[in-house]
Amino acid sequence: MTRKRRRLTLIAVAGVVLAFATGLILYASSDRLTLFNMPSDLAAKDIPAGTRIRLGGLVAEGSVDKSTDGNVRFDVTDGAATVPVAYRGILPDLFSEGQGVVAEGLVGADGVFSADTVFAKHDEQYMPREIVDGLKEQGVWQHDEPPAPSS
Repeated sequence: MTRKRRRLTLIAVAGVVLAFATGLILYASSDRLTLFNMPSDLAAKDIPAGTRIRLGGLVAEGSVDKSTDGNVRFDVTDGAATVPVAYRGILPDLFSEGQGVVAEGLVGADGVFSADTVFAKHDEQYMPREIVDGLKEQGVWQHDEPPAPSS
C-alpha cells in the first residue's frame, strides 16, 4: 500500500468514526432538542413529574389569579389542552390574558406546572416558531399576515 493510499484510508476511517460519533450525540440528545413543549405535548409525551421543561402557549382568558402574597396561578393553552401554572414572583409587564407566554419550571405530580421563570411577549407574531406552528395546528393562531412595518 502506498503512502497516498494509507493516508486516504486513514482519512476515510476518521471520517466514518466522526460521523458515527456525531450521530450518537444527536440521537442521545434528540429528546432535549425541543426548546418548547405545548400543553398538548405534556399529555402526549407523558413527561414524568419533576422534569424541567419550557412550556409555551397562550395565557387562557379569565384564568389569571393573582394573590396578595405574590403567588400567581394561570392556565396555558394551545387550544387542544390546558395546563395550570403556578408562579411566585413578579410577572413581566407584557404578561396578559390571550397573549403568548413561555414558562420554565418543573412538571408537578398533581398536573400543575410549577414555573420559576415566565417570559411574555406583547404580540404572538414574535413567539418562537415552534409555538406558532403548534398553535396553527390546533386552529388557535389568528395572525397569518406579518405585522406592518412601523416607521
